[in-house]
Amino acid sequence: MTISSRLRVILRSKSSRALTRLEDPREALDDSYEQQVRMLQQMRQGLAEVATTKKRIELQGQEMGSRYQRLADQAQEALNQGREDLARTALERRSLLESQVAALQNQYTALEHQQAQLHDNERRLAERVAAFRTEKETIKATYSASEARVRANQAAAGIGSQMSDVGINLDRAKDRVAQMQARAAATDELLSSGALSDATAAPDADLERQLSAGTTKADVDRQLQAMKNARASRPGSAPGTGPGSRGGARPQPGTDAWLSIGQGPNTP
Repeated sequence: MTISSRLRVILRSKSSRALTRLEDPREALDDSYEQQVRMLQQMRQGLAEVATTKKRIELQGQEMGSRYQRLADQAQEALNQGREDLARTALERRSLLESQVAALQNQYTALEHQQAQLHDNERRLAERVAAFRTEKETIKATYSASEARVRANQAAAGIGSQMSDVGINLDRAKDRVAQMQARAAATDELLSSGALSDATAAPDADLERQLSAGTTKADVDRQLQAMKNARASRPGSAPGTGPGSRGGARPQPGTDAWLSIGQGPNTP
């Protein structure tokens, strides 16, 4: 597998995991729930604003009611004092205030109706949000259990993105081992042939190796010639009857015979 192929596999695996996270239904459900909660909060804020406005109008109406009663008292007092002009002025102001109170009452009634409607909508939305939250948690739990089951099955079967990454790493390790083995074998051949020089070897070490190989060959040739001469010097010797043949009785070496190797004549 080339480097570009490995990069494509790795990028494809990472992009697949990223898309899986983006398509996670649990996150989508959480987002929908948060949106509904924000809607509920906005509705409650609107309900609070309507209630505040209604309370302000109620206080203003109470103040107007007090003034309306005070003007009636003032008109009666002015009439008692013979000040009909002051009584008329008080009654005129009282009549004007009465129309203002009527308009304020209409606003108060409209706000009261709006508050009741908002309160009803808020209650229904709160119930839907609570029901959605319960269903959301149930779906998330089911999805998590299914996801855990899939991962367990993939791990048991040796599949999945993580196991694919493991397989890719294993293939890369095998390729590296094979390359290193081939390189080691190639350098061994080059060193033995003399194409590469051993930087740690002593000077003229290559000559020493060649001379040692020649000495070993000459020694083997001498031993072979000695065996031939010894065989020819024995009268009546025939092939297969010598001491080194299968039919001859050859003494078994002792346990310490290896100590004499290389010390005596180099004969088998």
